[in-house]
This record gives sequence, C-alpha cells and structure tokens, in this order.
Amino acid sequence: MMIRKAVLPVAGLGTRFLPATKAQPKEMLPIVDKPLVQYAVEEVAASGVPMVVFVTGRGKNAIENHFDVSLELERELAGRGKEELLRQVRSISGLLNIAYVRQKQPLGLGHAILTARDLVGDEPFAVLLSDDIIDSQVPCLKQMLAVFEQCGHSVVAIQRVARKAVSSYGIIRGRAVRGQGYDGRVFQIEDMVEKPKPDQAPSNLAIIGRYILTPAIFRELATTRPGAGGELQLTAALRRLLAREPVYGYLFEGNRYDAGDKLGFLEATVQMALKRPDLGKRFRRYLKSLKL
Repeated sequence: MMIRKAVLPVAGLGTRFLPATKAQPKEMLPIVDKPLVQYAVEEVAASGVPMVVFVTGRGKNAIENHFDVSLELERELAGRGKEELLRQVRSISGLLNIAYVRQKQPLGLGHAILTARDLVGDEPFAVLLSDDIIDSQVPCLKQMLAVFEQCGHSVVAIQRVARKAVSSYGIIRGRAVRGQGYDGRVFQIEDMVEKPKPDQAPSNLAIIGRYILTPAIFRELATTRPGAGGELQLTAALRRLLAREPVYGYLFEGNRYDAGDKLGFLEATVQMALKRPDLGKRFRRYLKSLKL
C-alpha cells in the first residue's frame, strides 16, 4: 500500500497573525526566505510521495502562484545572470505534482480532509499541517512511512509535551509496541481526547500535524457530528476509527516548531537561520552580541 498523495489543508484564516495575514495567506509567511508551506511540500517530496492535494479557500491564490511556473521572473533572473536564484525558483514548480480543491467554509480540519476525498480516492494518504515545522535528519513523513509499511494502518505523529500544555492538543492513551525495531517509539492507540484539562489527560503524548490515514477515515468523517463552532474535528473521527481498525502513534525523531504560534514562529526562524551556511555564523555572532 504505497502512499501516493499528501493532503495539505491551507484554507484557514490565520487570525493569530493578523494584521500580517489580512491580505496574504498565513502559509506564505516566510521562515527566513522560504514560506511556511514550502517546508511542508519539500518534506513530502523528500519522503518520496509524488503528489500534493492542497485544500484551499478564498484569498489563497498566492499559494497556487508560488508553486506555478513564473516565466517573467525566470527570464528576468536569467537576463541578470542570477543563476542560483533562477535554479531555486525553477525547483519550486518542479517539486511534485499538485492539485487543488476548494473548501468553501472553514469548518475544521476534518472537513478540510473530507473535501479532498474525490481527489484522494480509495487509498491511504498523508496529511501535513504546514504550521508544524519539523527539523530532522530523516523527514518526519518518511519516518512515518516506514512505520506504516510495517503496520499497514493509520499512523499519527506524536510528541511528549509538558502536562500544563496538553489542553492545546489531541492527547492519546496507548500501549507501546514491542519489537520490530521500534525502540519504544510506536504506540497502539487505545483512546484519544481533544484538548483535555491537565488533570484529565490520559497521558502527555500529543498528536501533532503529521498523519498517514487509511481511506476508512472518510467514512468516519462523513458520519461524525460537528463539534464546537460547527467544526468537524479529525480527532473525533479517528476515535471512531479505533473501533474498526488499529491506529498507531509514532514518536518522531526531530525538533518540531509550532509556527502557527507567534513565539514558535520566531523560534523556527532563529533555528532555521542558524542552520543556513550563508547566514548561520554571522547570525550567531549577532545573537551573542545582544545584551539580554
């Protein structure tokens, strides 16, 4: 069961970054000089998945333009002899195959995934949330694909969070899967709760924005009642899926930055800048010079 498609929901309004997102998609905010959404698309490509399905909404045309060919820009760069910039620009439109579907109302992550049903078809697929920047030697999605190849069922990325932070996440209760080289990183999920109070959370294992889902999730999404605010929650559908087939949680290797949060966005920017060979040394010197 090969994963051939990855769904990227990008229809959200980005209200936490107003006024910057009043006239541009949050997903196009740059971490150094690369938009958030490009990090996710590059992770998909580096994991060997050949196609991305964007679930877009009103005001998201900049995303489509970013991943399209820009002949005028390419001609301008070629005429000025800016070969390295030309290579970078051309590589963006050639990363992988892309399709778009419109989510007409922002009715939650579950609804966004259900909107992509006709393009995904009856096959397992990945979901990536571009808010989550994951810096790892092996792409997070590629790590999860290795788990999926062994278990053959849905896999969600998880990480340990502080107990006081559990109310910001979907939290799982699960038992560690022994053997098969998992090294205590894979859990068979027994239950999950969306944003529990710290004293009611079944663990501190939080679901973050990477999923590999079997097509059975579409049936559960289609029959799950919307929750608060009329939104269809993916966690609620996954909980229903547990009654029909196994779902696994994977403690990925790498550092995750919540770039949907202002502080997390700044942390991701600093860390990615420090890793840059053209900026890292100078930026590190600047940070050391600050009288904090």
